[in-house]
Amino acid sequence: MESTEGHAGRRRAAVLGSPIAHSLSPVLHRAAYAALGLNGWRYDRFEVDGAALPAFLGRLDPARWAGLSLTMPLKRAVIPLLDEITDTARSVEAVNTVVLGADGRRRGDNTDIPGMLAALRERGVTSVPSAAVLGAGATASSALAALARICTGRVTAYVRGPERAAEMRQWGQRLGVAVRTADWADAAGALGEPLVVATTPAGAADHLAGAVPAHPGTLFDVLYDPWPTPLAAAWADRGGAVVGGLDLLVHQAVLQVEQHTGRAPAPLAAMRAAGEAALVAH
Repeated sequence: MESTEGHAGRRRAAVLGSPIAHSLSPVLHRAAYAALGLNGWRYDRFEVDGAALPAFLGRLDPARWAGLSLTMPLKRAVIPLLDEITDTARSVEAVNTVVLGADGRRRGDNTDIPGMLAALRERGVTSVPSAAVLGAGATASSALAALARICTGRVTAYVRGPERAAEMRQWGQRLGVAVRTADWADAAGALGEPLVVATTPAGAADHLAGAVPAHPGTLFDVLYDPWPTPLAAAWADRGGAVVGGLDLLVHQAVLQVEQHTGRAPAPLAAMRAAGEAALVAH
């Protein structure tokens, strides 16, 4: 492991977003700091919207701050305020991780995509012949970016309305994924795919629980509270593999901790245990 001396004085990080009170990021990052013996490090949460973001960033002292985690609605709003972004972040026009250099430079990254891949890999999913995505939006585009690396065939996106369908096809073209779109009313047809990624808000896919096939493949449901969702519970009852939102949250946070602190590997098990305990207490 790298010594903490290189980060002397730069021991602050935080998650920004609006709303932010629900975020589990402080629990995960603080657990990592404790496990790594980084007793002088602090990780906080701040309610910040797009309008307030430039001023907030301008107030950060690069001699003290190491990095930020970003949630909605800041993942795209932050891009013009950065000095550089990684190819991964650029591919989906979304930044969830900012690394603050001691020289004041700001670098943006996206750990959601590699976090998705790591969560799937943990369950033994490294390649699939086809897949389905439930929903559209920022998380769905990240899912397509992840699927571009492991899906050898077509991805079917089940969405509401022609505008979202067009957006998903455009993302597919941009990311190099063969995307077919289908109407949300036919979403039960997704459940026979070897991998289903559910990116919809809480409750939106609950009605699909009764349509889970007898021998399902793998479900990646990005929700984590409440957990399990009715769809995830039905999927597990029928013997299918389930990857949950906490898995994604922990894996993307692992990568953030490593980038912010310079310490690797981050303590995945300790972070997951802290997240699970927080959800039970909640």
